[in-house]
Amino acid sequence: MYAMTGLTGQVGGALAEALMAEDVELRALVRDPARATRWQRKVELVTGEIADVAALTQTMRGAEAVFVMLPPAFDPRPGFPDARAMIESVREALLAARPARVVALSTIGARAVQPNLLNQLGLFEDALRDLPMPVTFLRAAWFMENAAWDVAPAREGRITSFLQPVSRAIPMVSAGDVGRAAASLMRQNWRGLRMVELEGPAPVSPEAIAGTFAALIGHPVDVQPVPRDSWETLFRDQGMANPLPRIQMLDGFNQGWIAFGDPSAERMKGATTLAQALSALLARDRASAAE
Repeated sequence: MYAMTGLTGQVGGALAEALMAEDVELRALVRDPARATRWQRKVELVTGEIADVAALTQTMRGAEAVFVMLPPAFDPRPGFPDARAMIESVREALLAARPARVVALSTIGARAVQPNLLNQLGLFEDALRDLPMPVTFLRAAWFMENAAWDVAPAREGRITSFLQPVSRAIPMVSAGDVGRAAASLMRQNWRGLRMVELEGPAPVSPEAIAGTFAALIGHPVDVQPVPRDSWETLFRDQGMANPLPRIQMLDGFNQGWIAFGDPSAERMKGATTLAQALSALLARDRASAAE
């Protein structure tokens, strides 16, 4: 039996599909069972929050392998108190349940020492790296699916970008490939601590995103950088209370200090191309508009 968190997300859904294809028994922690109706006859569901140690322990107990991830948090309180509480819950549950091995979703920026949003994943790694069972940190690149925000503007012929310069390509990966890679790692056996860096077939620039949208939609799509001095006001206008960590993260990508390069890490590549990822986003948008 395998166990996981994040079932109803893009990564978790792809992971579960990959494991189901291998006829693996799966148990998952879900906050809202109503969002997991497609899985109710396939997956044993445990209701609870990731901060609920008892529910987490119940989910993980007896598992051959466990996949754990933190819920995305783009507007954290200073010092990451919410992430720290969830991390402690995950650690406590793992120590209580003692699964045979653990795959934890991390990020390309987990080991950056400069303050930024992705420090949350650095804290996650720090808390799990000395567990008494084998642990793999799956460090994923920037998700191609972040371009979901660009679908509507692309249809109008112009997208904007916080990644700059817009000609600069960075490692990106499809969320589906992250889930499939996690499923593959869960089925492997290893000893001790392991780091895996995962990216897609090729680095991607904002210009490439605009050009790929243009080819898929059938009309030109321009890309313009969002001026750096406007970011804080823009994010606050969008409702963010603490935009600084997000701004610092974007600076890290743009300045190059958020990057792969751990000499001890293994390398993996997903198979999903940018065109395939953006085509899926456009199809999802069309389906949503038709509902």
